Parts: sequence; C-alpha cells; structure tokens
Amino acid sequence: MRNILIIGAGRSASSLIKYLLNKSTQENLHLTIGDLSVALAQRKTNNHPNATAIALDIFDENQRKKEIEKAAIVISMLPAHLHIEVARDCILYKKHMVTASYISDAMQELDAAAKENNLILMNEIGLDPGIDHMSAMKIIDEVHDQGGKMILFESFCGGLVAPESDTNLWNYKFTWAPRNVVLAGQGGAAKFIQEGTYKYIPYQKLFRRTEFMEVEGYGRFEGYANRDSLKYRSIYGLDDVLTLYRGTLRRVGFSKAWDMFVQLGMTDDSYIVDDTETMSYRGFVNLFLPYHPTDSVEIKLRHLLKIDQDDVMWDKLVELDLFNPNKIVGLKNATPAQILEKILTDSWTLQPEDKDMIVMYHKFGFEIDGVEKQIDSKMVCLGDDQTYTAMAKTVGLPVAMATLQILNGNIKTPGVQLPINREVYLPILKELEEFGVVFHEKEKNYEGYNPNNVMA
Repeated sequence: MRNILIIGAGRSASSLIKYLLNKSTQENLHLTIGDLSVALAQRKTNNHPNATAIALDIFDENQRKKEIEKAAIVISMLPAHLHIEVARDCILYKKHMVTASYISDAMQELDAAAKENNLILMNEIGLDPGIDHMSAMKIIDEVHDQGGKMILFESFCGGLVAPESDTNLWNYKFTWAPRNVVLAGQGGAAKFIQEGTYKYIPYQKLFRRTEFMEVEGYGRFEGYANRDSLKYRSIYGLDDVLTLYRGTLRRVGFSKAWDMFVQLGMTDDSYIVDDTETMSYRGFVNLFLPYHPTDSVEIKLRHLLKIDQDDVMWDKLVELDLFNPNKIVGLKNATPAQILEKILTDSWTLQPEDKDMIVMYHKFGFEIDGVEKQIDSKMVCLGDDQTYTAMAKTVGLPVAMATLQILNGNIKTPGVQLPINREVYLPILKELEEFGVVFHEKEKNYEGYNPNNVMA
C-alpha cells in the first residue's frame, strides 16, 4: 500500500483525513497520522483499518526522518514555521510534500534541490492561500486565453458564522485562530493599487475604510484591506493591472465596531500589562480611559469614543460583558491583545450546535476587443458540524486532493510552488464542487472603481 504520512491532526486535518480514508481502498492508500497527542490522531482515524495513529514529536529528528523515509508522500499540517525541517527531510529522502501554508523564504530556497530531484513541494493549497489562488487563476487564464487584458482584480475571503448560528450583535464568532483575528492588520500599512495609483492605509485607519458587497442569498458584507495586496501581482501575471485589492470579509458593521478596540489600544501586543492575573474585565477597560474622580467607566468610555447610550456600538460593547467587575482576566504577564482575546473568547466561541461559513468573492475587470467587462465570482461553503467545519473542508480538501493528484502522477511540474498552474487548479476546482465548494460566476458591464461603495 502507498503510505501517506500526515503530520499534525488538528482541526484543519479532519476533512483531509476523511477524504483520503474514503479513497484509501480504491487508491491503495495507508495513512500514518502523527501528532504530539496520539489520542487526537487516533480520534481522526475513526478506527479505519487503513489508518495508523502515532505519537510524533517533530523535534525528535530520528523519529521524524524514520517516518518520512517510510512515506510515499508527506502532508504537513504543522504551524507554518515548522514545515522547513520536514521539507529538508523530504528532499533528503526524495519525497513529495504538501502544505497549506505560505511559502517562506526558507522553503523557497529548496526550489532548486526539489527540481533537481524531480520533487513537488506544493504549498499554499488550503483556503486562503489556496482556493483563492486557484479560482482567481482560472478566470485570469480564461481572459488571457481570449486575448483579453486584465484591468481590475479584487479578492475577498472571510471565515464567518453560518446564518442559523449568527446569534450576537457582532454577527461574528471565532471560526479559526482567535489571536489572528485580534492582531489582524498589524505590522505595517495596508498596500494596494486603485486606478493605477498606489494606496496605503495605516493600521489606525484600516477598519474605517471598507468596501461593501452583496452575496445572493446571504446578504451584505464588508471587506477591509489585507496588509499587502500586491504580493501576488507578478505571480498572477497582473503587473499592468490598474486596480489590485485583496481583503478580509466581515458582516456589515463589524469593522466600525472593531475600530473601537483599535482606537482604545486594546489590540496592542507590544507590551505587558501589570497584575493581569487578578485584574477584572472592568479594570482592563479602565486602563485605557482618563482618570475622573466621579465619572463611571461606562461614562468615560462613551465620552472618549463619542458614542451615545442608545447607539448599537454601545450595545455591542455591553454584550461582551466588558464592564463586569467580577470577571477576572486570570492571565499572567499578558499583553492588551491577549486580554482582549480572552474576553472575546468568552462570547465568540462556537457552541457545539453552531456551524461556520466561508465566503469568497472575486471581481475581475477586463477588456476584450475594446469592450470592458466584469465577472463577479462568489463562493459560500457551510460547515457540517464542529468537526467537519467549513474551514476544515476548505483548508483540508484541497490539500488532500493535491496529494492524491501528485501521488497518481497527474501533477508533474517539480519545484517549490503554489497552485497557479492548470494541471493543479482545474481538476481540484472541479472535484471541490462535489463537496459544496462551488463558484458562481456572473458576467456584466464593467463597473470599475466605485467610490460610493467605500466607507471613507
């Protein structure tokens, strides 16, 4: 049997393991699932005869190399910074490798060795990055095949809560890593191109500059800019495009409310707050407010943020129980961002009956034979339950499908790569449709950049 080594059995591995196990008899596969927690790995096997769970410590070099040597192909679902040692071992033992993570500089340095050994090190083949690349390149390649010229590309993606589980005023719950949500947008200004001009949005302004869009059957959303929209300009063949913007999707109103935390300083992760183990939620809020001998925390906050008591922004803050003097942070040596994450986790954790939702929205503006046109491509994927979430499906399934395509020799191009070639994206996008990951494309007259659709 062909042995697939899967390193990491976390949330995103659920759907990929299920997919490969369902194919295992037909495709003559055996899965070795390695994780620090052998119990977690065992649960993911679901007692399938074609799967073996093992306790695997990635820092145990001998064990790591031994398992990689036995594999026909390796899937790494580890945190991104841990892929590189696995990748080097894959080069050593001449094994293909698949990850869902961004290509790091260290990974890119293995490109020549991978090509020399005719090996495929496939990266960025999850959701975002991953499905966004594949679905974008499909349309861009089709435009170029017709002799067209791209003039606009906008791309948005969001991990959200499904409509039936949307039960709070923020219209949001954590469907992935809460820390990444709290720190979103930090580390430099957002950078993009609008109508041929470079644009920059500093972090303190980021959540007040949003673009609105409709998704049929699911209502209205807003998108705020990713930190670097231009990262894939050359990779996508869009060096001459006039507008290039990539962003994150939320329900309308989220960004304006989130901006309150930004303006207060609660998302700052650069310093440690004193006495956080015994600090109350109310005390945390008061850290960021001016002293007043008589005004309450609530009054000071409303004055500082210039919001009224009957404003929905105020209701959103109250809903989080921010002013409770009896709730204790209970974290040692925590930063403001870590404390905010703890508070939000109380309110935004998915309940056992909750389902998540992935929304992706692309806009393509192009010119063919002197006529300007636009294609809007939209995808909504709903989770099944707390194990097979929409996030797990959209991250894990493309990884699993690419693994099988490589193993079966259908993906042949060697090297360190992301899924922008037809031999990768065409079969995977087609198969994803069987699992409810379907893009609906609509062609219309070119709208261009619409300043009325952006909140300044």
